[in-house]
Amino acid sequence: MTKHIFITGGVASGLGKGITGSSLGRLLKSRGLKVTMQKFDPYINVDPGTMNPFEHGEVFVTDDGGETDLDLGHYERFIDVPLSKDSNATTGSIYQTVLAAERRGEFLGRTVQVIPHITDEIKRRINRLSANDTDVVITEVGGTVGDIEILPFLEAIRQMRLDVGRGNVCYVHVTLVPFIGPSGEQKTKPTQHSVTELRSRGIQPDAVVLRSEEPIEPSLRDKISRLCDVDISAVVNAPDVGNLYEVPLILHDEGLDDYVCDILGLTGLVPDLSSWTDLVNRIEMLEDTVLIGVIGKYVSLPDAYMSVVESLRHGGYYHGTKVQLEWIQAEEVEGLLAAGRLGHLDGIVIPGGFGERGIEGKIAAAQFSRENNIPCLGICLGLQVMVIDFCRNKLGLAGATSREFDLTTLHPVIDLMESQKDVIDMGGTMRLGVYPARLAEGSRIAAMYADNLVYERHRHRYEVNNDYRSPMEAEGLLCSGLSPDGRLVEFIELENHPFWVGTQAHPEFKSRPDAPAPLFRGLIGAALARSEGRNPHLIKTPIESVD
Repeated sequence: MTKHIFITGGVASGLGKGITGSSLGRLLKSRGLKVTMQKFDPYINVDPGTMNPFEHGEVFVTDDGGETDLDLGHYERFIDVPLSKDSNATTGSIYQTVLAAERRGEFLGRTVQVIPHITDEIKRRINRLSANDTDVVITEVGGTVGDIEILPFLEAIRQMRLDVGRGNVCYVHVTLVPFIGPSGEQKTKPTQHSVTELRSRGIQPDAVVLRSEEPIEPSLRDKISRLCDVDISAVVNAPDVGNLYEVPLILHDEGLDDYVCDILGLTGLVPDLSSWTDLVNRIEMLEDTVLIGVIGKYVSLPDAYMSVVESLRHGGYYHGTKVQLEWIQAEEVEGLLAAGRLGHLDGIVIPGGFGERGIEGKIAAAQFSRENNIPCLGICLGLQVMVIDFCRNKLGLAGATSREFDLTTLHPVIDLMESQKDVIDMGGTMRLGVYPARLAEGSRIAAMYADNLVYERHRHRYEVNNDYRSPMEAEGLLCSGLSPDGRLVEFIELENHPFWVGTQAHPEFKSRPDAPAPLFRGLIGAALARSEGRNPHLIKTPIESVD
């Protein structure tokens, strides 16, 4: 029978429940278990697809076109398993399903209530991941214990232990032990109150993960164990670390995975963490540094570009290089260029996005990188602004732009996809999910992928206007990756440039710390070459002795 682990959080939000769950998933997978994960979000939106990035951060896209919470990105990067739209559920989507069933008459006129109808739907969504010989399902409950919004989720996971059997469920509670500066003490009272609140909902945690700035004293662990009724071996500490990929090893050293396996009856399975340990050691030994500028309109909230950031780091790990980021507000680019302040960058990323704000700054950044041989990677909208720059400033097409920003432009070099012209609803209606692309033989992009047929995830409504492909290619901007039917431009690359590459896809969603996305790997390699060219290393020569 499939085992279930439920991750809850207390005291404060943003403690790293997703990283804790992902790390535990990695540890269980290292024992040969088949693991999958999911996230419950308490907001009433059906999904995060239409939410402002300032409120929600990145929208992570799955292979099957789900627009999901950014924590699913962490899940995939840690357990290296492609998840689906079924791996993310919101209060809104759950109520939508129940109300649709009521409208169809499936409840036969009975009163529809939170218990049992909403909780039953939550449990159905937990159980639907139990198929396909899955050994363990890890479910993270978003929000914080004590929030009104998560009460139905807590009730549902409480019932799960009764439904599937006590030996098939484990509750892990992530909480904060704050350090109070004036007293110079770590305080356990918030954790005690958090566990008390959880117990009042009928859930006794099997394990407690204590988040803290510094390691916690043994006496405090003992205190929490006694007052929260949790075995001392299940009170584990996860202090702050500089490298989040170190967390699985910390939790393993703390014995969390051993304890969880005992609870679930998964005994006799020896973990093999050699590859993950090698990864962490490699990260700790990074020597060189490259400076990458990220040009966006949400740079004040880096979570809006979470997968891009991690993919850049993955590319750095591959090259043994630290990646330092410089966040650049798109609206400020033109002023910075006038002041001559972007030439110090080793590389530039123009990530995806929507809307007109900051678009001229992104176009200016694309032009600057093209004219000054600075490696540049454009993602989704980033590809589109690269095309706009090339058509305006290389082909001389004045006013060239996207119909997203100007419906009356004489040169709509970016246009709405034919399949999107009759779309009214905004949620879940874009070109979403994984699509194939055929790469041009001998192209730089084909070399990076080491293949001529690749699959990447997409999230967009606009595409390169095919009327402009021939003039672009005649001037050296190659459409080096197309949809198999040849109608959609998926990749571009500029001839005779160190690295000026764009993709309509979002390759950041499939990048892994030990298997970086090819385009990010290529960008960091080009940035490293630029860095070394501008800051050449002195060659050490042996000193000859004179006798």
